[in-house]
Amino acid sequence: SYSTSFSIGCKLLHSKIRKYIYAIYGFVRYADEIVDTFHDYNKLELLYRFKEETYAAIEQGISLNPILNSFQHAVNKFEIDHALIDAFLHSMEMDLTQKQHDPDSYKTYIYGSAEVVGLMCLKVFVEGDVKKYEELK
Repeated sequence: SYSTSFSIGCKLLHSKIRKYIYAIYGFVRYADEIVDTFHDYNKLELLYRFKEETYAAIEQGISLNPILNSFQHAVNKFEIDHALIDAFLHSMEMDLTQKQHDPDSYKTYIYGSAEVVGLMCLKVFVEGDVKKYEELK
């Protein structure tokens, strides 16, 4: 119910991939909420903890956090490149630490906060087909 346009759009996807797109969306929303919401807490510390928990979930193939558990399933099933995850989390960190951008830092921020999310979803859309992914990327 957080994003009605996203939810409506996802209903158009084939049911076999829908849950993985929701998992990616849940992951990026969670990180974005850390950055945008928890004003009375050390957001950078929370983001670092989230990153550690993300990679532990991916490595172990499980998490007690349902969002990270769903995300690790998508990452592991479709072999989502960890560099995409790193770039996304780096942009979330930039939200906390950098208030002004030059053209290079802005490009880095946009790549990590938007483009890589699309690339993670693309891995799901092509169902892990590396050749198709590279062609469409």
